[in-house]
Amino acid sequence: MFFKKSNRVQNTIDTLIGVDTRIEGNVHFSGGLRIDGAVLGAITEPNDKPSTLILSEHGRVEGAITASKVVVNGTVVGPVKANQFIELQSKARITGDVYYSSLEMHTGAVVEGKLVYLSEQVTE
Repeated sequence: MFFKKSNRVQNTIDTLIGVDTRIEGNVHFSGGLRIDGAVLGAITEPNDKPSTLILSEHGRVEGAITASKVVVNGTVVGPVKANQFIELQSKARITGDVYYSSLEMHTGAVVEGKLVYLSEQVTE
């Protein structure tokens, strides 16, 4: 409600990984990425373009996630680094550390790891 404009999640989805899709390997993306399937590997964005990653309740990622804005409602096994904003929705399950600048956590979300605040000097 009182969020800065930079904390809003991007509305456009440029890439969709469907429910029955499984990717083995690292994924590099820009723009909006929605994952409904499974990714076994790291997911990263280029540092020069802020991007949004949305992991639906059916989605699963086994690997590190690094993006500017992250919305999780599925399962992540690995560390998650959100340089600007992360939202953990009610069905989010993260096994790994969560690095954030701004955090929104809904009732029911589970993090088995540390929550680590990124100060503005450290954020890259």
